[in-house]
Amino acid sequence: MAPAAERKDLQATKKMKVVMGKYFAELGQAPQAGKKTAWCTSVGPAELLRALGFSVYFPENHGAMLGATRMATDLIPLANARGFSPDICSYLTSDIGSYLKGASPLQKMNLPGPPKADVLVYNTNQCRDVKDWFQFYAREWGVPCLGIHTPRAIGELSAPMVEDVARQTEALIKPLEDVAGQKLDMDKLREVVRLSRQCTALWKQVLETAAAVPAPLTFFDGTIQMGPAVVLRGCQDAVDYYQELLAELKQRVSDGVPAIEGERFRIYWEGMPIWGKLSSLAAQFAQLKTCVAASTYCNSWIFEALDPADPIHSMARAYSSIFICRSDDYKEQYIEQMVAKFRVNGILFHDAKTCPNNSNCRYAMPQRLLKRLGKPCVVLNGDLNDLRLYSEEQSRTNIEAFVEQLAEA
Repeated sequence: MAPAAERKDLQATKKMKVVMGKYFAELGQAPQAGKKTAWCTSVGPAELLRALGFSVYFPENHGAMLGATRMATDLIPLANARGFSPDICSYLTSDIGSYLKGASPLQKMNLPGPPKADVLVYNTNQCRDVKDWFQFYAREWGVPCLGIHTPRAIGELSAPMVEDVARQTEALIKPLEDVAGQKLDMDKLREVVRLSRQCTALWKQVLETAAAVPAPLTFFDGTIQMGPAVVLRGCQDAVDYYQELLAELKQRVSDGVPAIEGERFRIYWEGMPIWGKLSSLAAQFAQLKTCVAASTYCNSWIFEALDPADPIHSMARAYSSIFICRSDDYKEQYIEQMVAKFRVNGILFHDAKTCPNNSNCRYAMPQRLLKRLGKPCVVLNGDLNDLRLYSEEQSRTNIEAFVEQLAEA
């Protein structure tokens, strides 16, 4: 196979490294600055926490870092020995293993590791594992663990569902005020929600530049560029960064600069990233002149329902609308729309062993979509973090065969 063309790095990435470095530095400095630290699930009520003056930390981001640096596989057994099953979320087990060993990628940023929480706040819109994950630390440190329980398998998001989640969100305010030592300023919350909404709109535009042919960025680029959308929504830094990135991508589209030289095929990635193999997968797809143009995962941080005029209810609606907590009928309609928007030739499903909630190939969805759309599908067996569950040789062979199938279609 011919070597891949040299990767065209985005110039804006240099700024992103600065922005993310500032975020992590401020996390480490929070206690000295007199700020309390709140842990928050990645699709939890971050706006509420920021409005109350918390320094907000997202342990799933740390889980992804453990996967990307390939530390996770050695750390997971430590959590297993503590009583956590090898079958549950490998973000959870790698993060707890990291805590037990005292080893973290954050140490390379001159931080001792993840910050100790004064309070932990979860939303089960993703899965139940986040609750068990946070409760472990709440017991370890003797701090409050608060949560929102979102309905699952949602088809139409009804007004009673939104009202229920909104009331749960409102119920967090008093105990969070007690930890923060201050009252919630609704004007501050509206401002944070406004910035989150602006971040979301820009992030969506960034991802939608890949609807151009050839695409100026890939799913693999998106997993890097999504950092500010995950950990800095509600902050001006995220807005400023995505304005710069979007301008660069629009210029790439205007100039016809491709992310993949000689782009022949376009694929949709459904499911979690395989964090420890993103580099090798990106290289293989580039060699095959195949662009992974869009994904469910990167689009999971688009919250268009956010509305500063009604922050609590709009947060409830936005965080109950995400793909992972929707019904299969909804998910299939969503994928159909994405396939059309990004003009993809086929769909890749990642069956992540320890993430059943984000693996959508186990109940015949690929077969239904093939019949519905006529688009070939392939399933990669692996995991988000545990590379013992991933076969490099098998995956490489399956991808090569899939692209050959696309060429024959």
